[in-house]
Amino acid sequence: MRKIHSHVIEFRGTHYDFGFLQGEKIKDSILVKNREKQWKVRKPRFTVPEEEVKKAITNVAPNIWEEILGLQAALKWPMEQVLREFGGYRVQYYKSGCSVVTGDHYLVRNYDYHPKTYDGRFTLFQPSDGGYAIIGPSQRITGRMDGLNEKGLAMGYNFMNRKNPGDGFVCNMIGRLILETCANIDEAVALLEEIPHRHSFSYIVTDRSGVTKIIETSPRKVVVREGYACTNHFKVMLDENRHHLVDSKRRMEIIENEYANLGDARKAFRLLNDTDRGVFSKLYGSWAGTIHTSAYFPTEMKAWFALGGDREPVEIDFAKWLSGENLGMDYIYGEVDTEVPFVHLDDGAWKFRN
Repeated sequence: MRKIHSHVIEFRGTHYDFGFLQGEKIKDSILVKNREKQWKVRKPRFTVPEEEVKKAITNVAPNIWEEILGLQAALKWPMEQVLREFGGYRVQYYKSGCSVVTGDHYLVRNYDYHPKTYDGRFTLFQPSDGGYAIIGPSQRITGRMDGLNEKGLAMGYNFMNRKNPGDGFVCNMIGRLILETCANIDEAVALLEEIPHRHSFSYIVTDRSGVTKIIETSPRKVVVREGYACTNHFKVMLDENRHHLVDSKRRMEIIENEYANLGDARKAFRLLNDTDRGVFSKLYGSWAGTIHTSAYFPTEMKAWFALGGDREPVEIDFAKWLSGENLGMDYIYGEVDTEVPFVHLDDGAWKFRN
């Protein structure tokens, strides 16, 4: 077991100033040094033409472009480098796990991926220049892999495949766009039907209505269905699925068999976070280990967050924070059963090849 942590970032103000603050915090960090070195041993399989990326982002959420400009100002990087790292458009994605369960006004989610990709940042951002306030962990600084916004819309996503990629947004930026610009499920569905998608993912959204929608997306098609759980295979767009779905179907079967007995969010959280229940994964070196378990409550406006398995979640009252009450918390701590290096903690994490 090793101890890990996520930095807690609280900010109220403009997107540009938020970007600048984040750039100041990370410019000399292990996170940035590792990622800069990653590109010296891995050739990008994509391009990031500035005007095309700018147009794509500003068409949906122009203030996020201001955040990127703030990052650039603080980091003093060429825009191409900033967009490669934080632009969220035309970026490669690898295999991963992830499981999501929703129920009576809650969404619980395991984020399964490789430690050398993990930001280790839990953010609360209340913009003063437009867009909804968001709570949730960041991915690639500007993106969000799950979260809750001030309107009570909660979101998580699951990877399906990366075959036949298209020009478009990647998952973490899409997660940010959903939370930043959508007030409810219907608006989230409309956004996902409109924007271009780089890879194939399912986005799971719920709001104060208690309804859950699972939106299956690929560069070629978008399909909407109702449901209460999602792992890593499509149920409608079967032709977009990967060939190896044994573990995804195994986790879904466990969730389906247990669902009638869950009853509340705490039981759902334990199903996903307890390491002996079959959903939590320790496959960190295979790009599919559970790094965090999160839960969001659209009516209560609260969030739970835990790093690693068999943990009691840290509870954050988002409603109180929105009213101006700061958390007074610098870190969230946890433990994971792996020696795989974390990009935000370990010098040389960029060298890890698995």
